[in-house]
Amino acid sequence: MKTQTKYFGEIEYRKEELLTFPKGLFGFEEEKSFLLIPFSDEGTLFSLQSTSTPELAFTLMHPFSLAPDYAPQLRAEELEALGVKQSEELYYYVMCTVKEPVRESTVNMRCPLAINPDTRTAMQTILEDDTWEMRHRLAEFESREDESSC
Repeated sequence: MKTQTKYFGEIEYRKEELLTFPKGLFGFEEEKSFLLIPFSDEGTLFSLQSTSTPELAFTLMHPFSLAPDYAPQLRAEELEALGVKQSEELYYYVMCTVKEPVRESTVNMRCPLAINPDTRTAMQTILEDDTWEMRHRLAEFESREDESSC
């Protein structure tokens, strides 16, 4: 299969690479099908590309590369919807808003994307734990790990 992307032009993909968001993303509820495309071989920065809207792509990061102590806990109904028993069975990504300079970019640690790696079913959630905010500047994490960048 082929799709046009915002950052990579036309690409080929296999159906099994698709991520399905049954409820879409916050503000984009009609968007259900995405591809997760790494920006580089390092694998810490990704494009979440809509397969139905070529100009729609989000920048994602691994939250653990920024905060190793990050431990999202989903509600029971969310775990059930994703087909798992524990939050630790899921993969997590956080959305990044890129700014100049890069250290002023922000990540949304409060509303991660949770993905079941076996079924490729995903959802965006709002964590009940108020430890994390919707806008953490990357500069906040510099003391934790200097090479993390968006």
